[in-house]
Order: sequence, then C-alpha cells, then structure tokens
Amino acid sequence: MKLLHEKIRRDGVVKPGNILKVDSFLNHQLDVMFLDKMSEEFYRRFKDENITKILTIEASGIAIASLTGLHFQVPVVFAKKSKSINLDGDMYVTKVESFTHKNVNNVIVAKKFLNARDRVLILDDFLATGNALIGLISLVEGAGAAVAGIGIAIEKGFQDGGKRIREAGYRLESLAIIDSMNGETGEITFR
Repeated sequence: MKLLHEKIRRDGVVKPGNILKVDSFLNHQLDVMFLDKMSEEFYRRFKDENITKILTIEASGIAIASLTGLHFQVPVVFAKKSKSINLDGDMYVTKVESFTHKNVNNVIVAKKFLNARDRVLILDDFLATGNALIGLISLVEGAGAAVAGIGIAIEKGFQDGGKRIREAGYRLESLAIIDSMNGETGEITFR
C-alpha cells in the first residue's frame, strides 16, 4: 500500500533495536481517516473470505480492527492481556511473548465470542516475530473456528514472523513490509 509507505517515511521514527515508532497515526494518536483507508484495503483483500468475526489483541490493533469491522459489518473481538473482574464464564487462554514490551502475557477471549461456525480475520498493527499471531491463531483454532485470513498493517520483513506464519499455511496480507531499517540514519527500505 503505497500510501502507507509514504506515511511511514513521513511520520515514522526509526529507533535503535529495530523499533519503528508510528505513534503519530497508528498506535497512540490515531489518524482515523488514514486508518479507514487501511481498513478499506483489508476489506478489499479479504471480502471474498466470508468473514464472520475480526480478532485482534489489545491495545494497538483495536482501532484498525474496529474500522475494518465496519466495512465487513461483523463483530470485532479483542483478546485481553489480563483478566479483569468484568470477565466471566469460560475463557480461551494462551500465552504470548511481546517483542516490543519484552514480557509474556496470558491472552484471553471469552468462549461465548468465538465458536466453530466463525470464519475469523485476524488483524494487528505490527508483525515482528509472530508470537502474538501464533497466540491468536491458537485461540481461534481452540474454538474450532477457521482462520480465514491474517491482515497486518506493518510487517518487519527482516524478522521471521511473516515467514513462520506463511510457512504454516496461513494467508497473510501485510499492507507494508519493511526489509530494513537504520536507527542511525532513519532510512527505511520497503519490499
């Protein structure tokens, strides 16, 4: 998605440690009009997959998943990273290691929100090592539902997450794939 490449080059900040900050439009302050263009692209790519639910993980995936849910006219479920007192009933639970936060979270979805009849589109803002996606895939498959597709806003193609997911046989569509980033110069190379 050429528009996303331009937005990342203009507004993204490359930090040491292969970190790309896009907090001015994607995961802190939201450029809702731009995110809607991204959600339209996810709809275009997956509209023939008979999607019944969209699944993401809190927190940064929620905005783009919600806007995409409007285009598909389906519910959006987000996996929670901690159990709160307002979660009740049976839960699907998996562990996910975060590349960005360097920690492990129990990720939780109430069983009443995923079932064997669902065809799920998994969406997230970033793909690095693939750990979050593997966790979300295990929640979907644990429910007996089908992973109909996976959409990522920004994939770090120089890390192995995308390769792992594609080799496992899932349809993965990334709007931007970064092949390299330089923390000293700020240079970004897209695939």
